[in-house]
Amino acid sequence: MYRETARLLLYDGLAGDSVLSALSDIFRDWSRDSCDKDFLISRVYAQVRRILGLADSFGLDGNLWHAYLTWVLMNSCNPFTLSCERAAPGENSLSRFAREDFSVFHRLFHYDFSALERDLGIDCLSELCHYRAPARRIQIYNRDASRQISVLSRALSSAENAGDIFALMTAYYRQYGVGAFAVNRIFRLCTRPDQVDFTPLGDAGGVTLDELAGYEMQKQTLRRNTEAFLAGRPANNVLLYGDAGTGKSTSVRALAGEYFGQGLRIIEVSQRTFAGLTAAAAQLRSRNYHFILLIDDLSFEENDPEYKFLKAAMEGGVDNWPENVLIYATSNRRHLVRETWSDRTDMEHQGDIHRSDTVEEKLSLAARFGVRIHYGAPSPREYLDIVRELAARRHLDIDEKQLLDRAKTWEVRNGSFSGRSAQQFIRFLQGSAQSIPAQAEKLL
Repeated sequence: MYRETARLLLYDGLAGDSVLSALSDIFRDWSRDSCDKDFLISRVYAQVRRILGLADSFGLDGNLWHAYLTWVLMNSCNPFTLSCERAAPGENSLSRFAREDFSVFHRLFHYDFSALERDLGIDCLSELCHYRAPARRIQIYNRDASRQISVLSRALSSAENAGDIFALMTAYYRQYGVGAFAVNRIFRLCTRPDQVDFTPLGDAGGVTLDELAGYEMQKQTLRRNTEAFLAGRPANNVLLYGDAGTGKSTSVRALAGEYFGQGLRIIEVSQRTFAGLTAAAAQLRSRNYHFILLIDDLSFEENDPEYKFLKAAMEGGVDNWPENVLIYATSNRRHLVRETWSDRTDMEHQGDIHRSDTVEEKLSLAARFGVRIHYGAPSPREYLDIVRELAARRHLDIDEKQLLDRAKTWEVRNGSFSGRSAQQFIRFLQGSAQSIPAQAEKLL
């Protein structure tokens, strides 16, 4: 195996800490008889555990060795894979290098572990090729990644030569891209002193806008702007503002579920990571995706200077803002910044001669959002309509009059008409086995 992996040119980026690199080292030491057998066995077991961890993370079954090699091919960010993400590969030097690497992977897909296993008295590597996974709940792993790995792994295992692998992988890179953006819908921006990272949030973003009850006009406006963005037409940054619990941030996250196949990815940004916005935009510019930076619950206090930094970032600074990146923010405040009555006078106040200029400076941040969508608290009738719709979707077996009466009581107990309150009430009913037992009735 080590002789095969030594021939990798483009796909050696995972070397060092990768399972493939570790197994290659094990086979080299075994072939040279330079290592104690018990130690070799422990090293093999360590790599088997890592492959089992991958299987557990993505709900994989069947041939885990093939699944692991597929995962390597899906996640190797190199000049060839990134170029395939942007355009068809064509005939060039990168394509030639890739075909040579795919010849290596074709042999690895059919690698025979039997000689090593017989000598060491183990069979765990062969067992990985016929793995039977325990039953598990589908919610605990990333279904997008699991589906992609499974489908692609089966196709690659049937490939007759490197040319077949080349055709399969270039088609995959063109459709999904490469790396974490290919298999995840929603990310979180994390900043370090010298770099920014995009941390996947697993299977988040599986809900679509159609599955959210109510607020049809708001969802239509959100769709219209997002679809223009995905089509390459002019689109605006969006501010969703209004009452708490009305589904503002849920609506944005639902876009990831609805438009994932069209290359939309959501990246959640907290106010403490604003310093990394420019660096993040620079990284995202070169990827063949459309990104929405979601700033949830955005608001600034009267003397908070961060709103100036965000405003400068939205203006693009020295460089133009990438065309494949928009900012969607949610807030309970229409103007984002807390205003005081003292802001509304031109008289000198605490050293500021023209206080109206202060107001204009604060309001200018909200003006950076070309589309502003109001999410108001539902009326009592709209609240009950949401409850009725959610109950129908969950197939709750309960009389409608009883359902609505209890929903009203729930609202009184919880203090607000909102979509969140309606959803919490439906969850309560579901948790009570779709009925209200005697002790639950006492709670209401």
